[in-house]
Amino acid sequence: MSLLEYNEITEKKFIVLEGAPYEVVSCHIFRKQQRKPVNATKLKNLITGKVTEYSFHVSEKIEEAELTTHEVKYLYNNRGEWWFTDPEDPSKRFKATQEEVGEQGKFLKPNTMVEQLIFKDNPIGFKFPILAELKVTDAPPSIKGDTATGGQKVVTLETGATINVPLFVNEGDIIRINTETAEYRERVGK
Repeated sequence: MSLLEYNEITEKKFIVLEGAPYEVVSCHIFRKQQRKPVNATKLKNLITGKVTEYSFHVSEKIEEAELTTHEVKYLYNNRGEWWFTDPEDPSKRFKATQEEVGEQGKFLKPNTMVEQLIFKDNPIGFKFPILAELKVTDAPPSIKGDTATGGQKVVTLETGATINVPLFVNEGDIIRINTETAEYRERVGK
């Protein structure tokens, strides 16, 4: 168990606050007039997914969360149940709910390897690849001169997710997307 000083609480770190694991989403160290510095953070509860704001003062120390990861293979989803398996032993299947998987789950293709986060022997969520390459299965035709909307259109991907892409993306294209922001990055092929 290691303790972090107020200025060591930075983005992407995992901490324990009031017995629950949190991920630091953002942080900003500032000083108001003649007062001592404060680290204003936004923390995401890894169990509930709720984001809260918390300020750490110079005198505070916080415990760093000891998370372990276990690699699992995504199989499929059906009626809000997401099924995974142990890659070493396919008979060890388990399911997760939509809340446990989160928004990034809509970009998962079958047989994708992901990391399951474990805190004190309890699974609390998943860590997904930041970039995913997916095939466009449905794209409306682009109309010449239709740039009033910023040159964007909505397409459907092979996983069923929909995202905004530039007008030149067509059905059958393979595109790379950022799964954290659900944004188009680039077209990588056909």
